[in-house]
Amino acid sequence: MSALYAVGALVVVLGVLVFVHEAGHFVAAKLAGIFVHRFSLGLGTPVPWLTFRRGGTEYSVSWLPLGGYVKMATKEEDATSSALEGGAAEVEVPPDGYFESKPVWVRMVVILAGVVMNALFAWAAFSFLVAKNGIGVNPVTTVGQVVDSLLPPEGAPLKQLQSGDRIVAVAGEPVASWNEVVERIGSAPGDSVVIDVGGKPSIVLAIHHDALDARLRTAMALQPWQPSVVGEVLPDRPAASAGLTSGDTILAIGGKDVRQWGEVVEVIEQNAGNELDLLIGRAGNRIRATATPAPEEVTDPDGTTRTVGKLGFRFQPLIEYRELSFGGALVAGWDEMVNQSTLVVRTVRGMFSGRVSSREVGGPILIGQIAGQAARLGFDQFLFFMGIISINLAVLNLLPIPVLDGGQFLFLLAEGVLRRPLSLKLRERLTAVGLVLVITLMGLAFWNDISRLLTRYLGG
Repeated sequence: MSALYAVGALVVVLGVLVFVHEAGHFVAAKLAGIFVHRFSLGLGTPVPWLTFRRGGTEYSVSWLPLGGYVKMATKEEDATSSALEGGAAEVEVPPDGYFESKPVWVRMVVILAGVVMNALFAWAAFSFLVAKNGIGVNPVTTVGQVVDSLLPPEGAPLKQLQSGDRIVAVAGEPVASWNEVVERIGSAPGDSVVIDVGGKPSIVLAIHHDALDARLRTAMALQPWQPSVVGEVLPDRPAASAGLTSGDTILAIGGKDVRQWGEVVEVIEQNAGNELDLLIGRAGNRIRATATPAPEEVTDPDGTTRTVGKLGFRFQPLIEYRELSFGGALVAGWDEMVNQSTLVVRTVRGMFSGRVSSREVGGPILIGQIAGQAARLGFDQFLFFMGIISINLAVLNLLPIPVLDGGQFLFLLAEGVLRRPLSLKLRERLTAVGLVLVITLMGLAFWNDISRLLTRYLGG
């Protein structure tokens, strides 16, 4: 059932986003007066019973469920693109209806319209969510704990921090919330991150800007001060059996007085299968209870597994939700779109420099799994995920690879500079090379997806 859920979520995500992308090309072509033979979701030959014609244009779903295309009238249809777009068209086209009949700048607009539509979709999605929910801010900059199991080797200097230390600046910029701490650890430029701590020497992390995984793991390992207040209690788990409820404050556990959540977690994880005494504060009263953490296996980022204790509850985060005006939501949505697009650029650049492993590349299987998880969490999470994938499609389509929009834009740019188009033969050869590159990248993504599945289900 979970596999079907993932497939359904994947179909919705890619179906909507491919439609948005191709609709950009389609609308721009129509406005420019370019004749459009076919608008297709999927590549290759159209499925006959999923095809209809209106206004001279054929609308269809094609057999190969990867991407889509807008087949515009062209005088120079090459074999590679013709095969991807269902073969040559037989419809008679007026002389001014051909793609090549339009000025170079108009053709550039048409080529980039799909990318622009994906970016606008992401901006709209992020802005809508901010306008609907506000921005959640954790107002503390005090360190709760540093989780060694999450910390990459490059982040080892963070072990100098102690519970209660206050971070005052990251990368030279003052911070007023934990959101800013995390964001600046991830985005600080250069080959290192400097963290200023109140009353202590600064900590320098030698992590390059493009080493995204190390930056992310470092930010995750550094956790904020959280009072030991219980949030959600999961049903049929030891905490529920012990009578804990949301809003309880854990004052002591296992004979140890605790002040913040990190200390609670440490005691619980170290006592799998051992009964623990709990002192709980509730509505001005102190209540005693006992609970036995259930042993569970967890996998650390380095792939090692270990057994820890779990009681089955979550903490109550110190999150303040701040409402924004419509204009403020648009600005926040734009900032999120820029941030996500920057992450894609850094990932691609990191792969070429070797700072990002090719194993991080994911394909449709991984997208489907994450989409299914996001859909289960609710509409907001699913829409946010769609926004992320949309901006990924926009940026990746701008790569200077023929068959992608970025490569086609470079052909037009060369034509504008040379005052004549590149030869059809050269463009066909470059397009074939681009197709091989794209197929290779897709093969790598599928291989990584399958490897993850085998590791998950077979171990190793």
